[in-house]
Amino acid sequence: MTQPTPVKALSFWNRLPLAFSAFVNTLSDAAYASRLQRMNDAATYPPAPVTAPAPAPTPLRVATPDAALQLLSLLQREARLIDFTQENLSAYADADIGAAARVVHEGCGKVLREHFHIEPVRTEAEGSRVVLEEGFDAGAVRLTGNVVGKAPFRGTLSHRGWRATNVLLPKLAEAHDASVLAPAEVEL
Repeated sequence: MTQPTPVKALSFWNRLPLAFSAFVNTLSDAAYASRLQRMNDAATYPPAPVTAPAPAPTPLRVATPDAALQLLSLLQREARLIDFTQENLSAYADADIGAAARVVHEGCGKVLREHFHIEPVRTEAEGSRVVLEEGFDAGAVRLTGNVVGKAPFRGTLSHRGWRATNVLLPKLAEAHDASVLAPAEVEL
């Protein structure tokens, strides 16, 4: 087996015409520029170790707006939520806003109780110490703060999270226009 011949370092004066030639050839010859780029990349970024291919990304589902619009319609009907959020509150006193917020709060709670079964994601009390083992559901638990390393993670539960375990929205007639959240009212 033959040993590779050591490469003699070129002096500055020998590198200068080479650099000028590479500059001119790079500008005038696209194929030369591509070869030079590959050589530069290979020198700068050695080949990465071969790893298993990354898993295919999870396909995205198309969300239809009908259910969201239906929920918004229910929140308007029971809590006047859209009316409340569309109103300019700067002309009202805090006490008036608080009274209106109580009506919105009660109506929203009614809609949630009637149409959803909601449970906490975590059963521990907020403020308690928890351990998240490897393989924890990252869709159900969000890590915040100084997140470094890998599981197991130890931290303080700052919010238990919420999960809908059942949804009971009314069925819509085929011709129903869900974009009409609240019909206009005309008093005769």
